Amino acid sequence: MRMIRRGGSHELEIRRSRFVCTLARVADEAEAAAFIAAHRRAHRDATHNCTAYVVGEHGEITKSSDDGEPAGTAGVPMLEVLVRRGLTGTAAVVTRYFGGVKLGAGGLVRAYSQAVAGAVDAVGIVELRPVVTVTVRVDHALAGRFLGDLHAAGHQTGDVRYGTAVEADVAVPAADLEAFEAWAAGATAGRARVRRGAPGHIEVPVA
Repeated sequence: MRMIRRGGSHELEIRRSRFVCTLARVADEAEAAAFIAAHRRAHRDATHNCTAYVVGEHGEITKSSDDGEPAGTAGVPMLEVLVRRGLTGTAAVVTRYFGGVKLGAGGLVRAYSQAVAGAVDAVGIVELRPVVTVTVRVDHALAGRFLGDLHAAGHQTGDVRYGTAVEADVAVPAADLEAFEAWAAGATAGRARVRRGAPGHIEVPVA
């Protein structure tokens, strides 16, 4: 599952028309609709505010709008860019300020596609990988070395809490849970206590 790394905007000018694509991360259809409605209110002076979004765990929910452009020349090409990039949880609005020169159907398709593609390139993409937060508990005497071993092994640590013992939260890929537990046992001569927590995701930048 992939999403944009962050929200943002990208602008291009084609034959005196300005195309400004604004992207946002959205959790569901309601959030996508709210983002689009707010953007349209803020840019009501534009000639068009064309939209597309993809939501759902597997990108199964999609919607687009040409907002007065010839049918199929704006919203659908925008949506196709999001789908081709494998994105979900992403909404796009391309705001067009008409410059007086008509682009034709083919020109509009290219312009709206390029606006979204440029915006996605500008903000970047992350891949959401399933992880489980594992809490590892060790005695104070082992903590310094164990935390160093965690870092050296490339494990991503979260909160570290110091009490009667030391507890460290570690984001472990779901497929690697058993291997991590065996590693923790080996690194501490069996003295670590491991507790599995809630599943979630980590964001890994995509080149």
